[in-house]
Amino acid sequence: MRRNALHFAGLLAPALLLSACATAEPQLNADLMTGPASSYGLFLAGQGALNDGRSSQAAAYFNQAAEVEGDTGIIAERAFTAAVLAGDITRAAQMAPNGPDASDNGKRLGHLVVAVEAMAEGKPKLALPLLKTEDLGFVHRSAGALLAPWAAAMAGDTDGSLVRPQVRGDKVVDYFGLLGQAYLYERARRYDEAETDFKELTKGDAPGDMMLLAYGGFLERRGRRVDAQAIYNKGLTEEPQNSVLLAARDRAAAGKGAPPAPSLKQGAAAALIAPGAGMMAVKQTQYALTYLRLALRLDPQRNEAWLMVGDMMEAAGDTEAARAAYSTPKPGSPEYSAAQAKLAWSFQNAGDGPAALKLARDAAAAGGGQEAQVTLADLLRANEKFAESADVLSGVIGANPDWRLLYARGVAYDRAGRWADGERDLQAALKQQPDDSELLNYLGYSWIDRGEHLSEALGMVQKAVGQNPHSGAMIDSLGWAYYRLGDYKKSVETLESAVEYEAGDPDINNHLGDAYWRVGRRDEALFQWRRVLTLAPEAKLKAEVEGKIATGLGPAAPVGAAKMAGPVDALAATKIPGPVDALAATKIPGQ
Repeated sequence: MRRNALHFAGLLAPALLLSACATAEPQLNADLMTGPASSYGLFLAGQGALNDGRSSQAAAYFNQAAEVEGDTGIIAERAFTAAVLAGDITRAAQMAPNGPDASDNGKRLGHLVVAVEAMAEGKPKLALPLLKTEDLGFVHRSAGALLAPWAAAMAGDTDGSLVRPQVRGDKVVDYFGLLGQAYLYERARRYDEAETDFKELTKGDAPGDMMLLAYGGFLERRGRRVDAQAIYNKGLTEEPQNSVLLAARDRAAAGKGAPPAPSLKQGAAAALIAPGAGMMAVKQTQYALTYLRLALRLDPQRNEAWLMVGDMMEAAGDTEAARAAYSTPKPGSPEYSAAQAKLAWSFQNAGDGPAALKLARDAAAAGGGQEAQVTLADLLRANEKFAESADVLSGVIGANPDWRLLYARGVAYDRAGRWADGERDLQAALKQQPDDSELLNYLGYSWIDRGEHLSEALGMVQKAVGQNPHSGAMIDSLGWAYYRLGDYKKSVETLESAVEYEAGDPDINNHLGDAYWRVGRRDEALFQWRRVLTLAPEAKLKAEVEGKIATGLGPAAPVGAAKMAGPVDALAATKIPGPVDALAATKIPGQ
């Protein structure tokens, strides 16, 4: 699938300038190696780096441009922005725009950055006037409102800290402001009011890990460990493999030390992560990264923020920065397993399977728990070590088979040549989750391939496409099912639709070529097969297509007589949700 680029559109120059940056930067890099560069060239390079999400490089370019030109105007403001996005908040606070040439957006972000730096330095009274939402403007008012109670608490204003923040129509402030108030009530020893807030946050069927952990931790600190276990079990009903909730429940059951309430800086950092996650959810990545960097200035050990930063850097193509973020959580921390999984997948996505597997094996061997074992199994499958993947999953499934694990093991068994075992797992998974489109597609496709349960199998694939009408991969499965059933005319119509959605997929183009051949459209078949060779097919497919170009297709085989490539393995990229993913997906009441 295509990776979406990370854009800082709200902070950058017009599109024409950005286009120039993309083409100019390689030459500028060479120029910087051989001699002086103009401030304009450095500015263009900085803009290009910022547009690509490489904020550290952008900051370096802008700083050099400022040295050449003088620390004035737009260069200074871009340098400030890049410093924020690179996480150098102390320097950014010193550079905050406030002159007559500064933009309103730059000044507003400057207020927020200076306020956070003051709180980090233990000077909350300097921060309070800067957090007035009218001064921060529309974009940053949520962050300012959520931070203000914590700044008041730092300044010793208990009454001011207990005022619940409100921004009209802002559900993020309503929801996470209530969480902050709960913690601050607890800090003020007003326990009944704190529990009222915690209960409100955890009502409903799926309140989210963050709120369950917050309420459970409060109950543990009050000595109510049985009640805490019940809260954790509520979350585990929805996510039985959630390693963080499992660890919390086991801690409460064992009577180990309760998690401490957050410090004032930690609470303020959490207040910034909330709008950061909200901005991620609506694809406003430049603001999301800003809030996460500010949160980490207040609490550098905030592991879920590091993982979110890593995810954004990975999406932007800044692999080095992503891996640095994923490497921050330390062994023993609740987020360590999730961090190691993301780090391993970073290497896998870059084509370095051996490095990915080494990381995954080390994490599993070091006692990373079930999450580490599942990550290892997923990476083994992604690297075509199917039998070993199935063995690892068997150790995880035990007496508590979850449909996701059964699905994964069923795929592994199938790819390892143990179809009977794979079919058993896939049917058991489908019994638990009868409407999952990927599972319906996989099992239905496999049955059609073997000439078994044809009517039921076709219905399953059709149902999968009905749920995903724009999925080129699933439409391809349906088209190839028609092909295997001998309905070549319908196969052509369906596969032509699949190619429209996934024009660059070599397998879909190959299938369409086969279907064209069967309906007598030989020239178009040859065109499709030749196109496959331009799409970097795997060696096996390349050899197959070259043979078809040379000799065409033989007589049509009866249904189930030939083994095809299986459907797209959506599980190949499966990653177990960690606390970061849970925060980003937290459903806020009213949204």
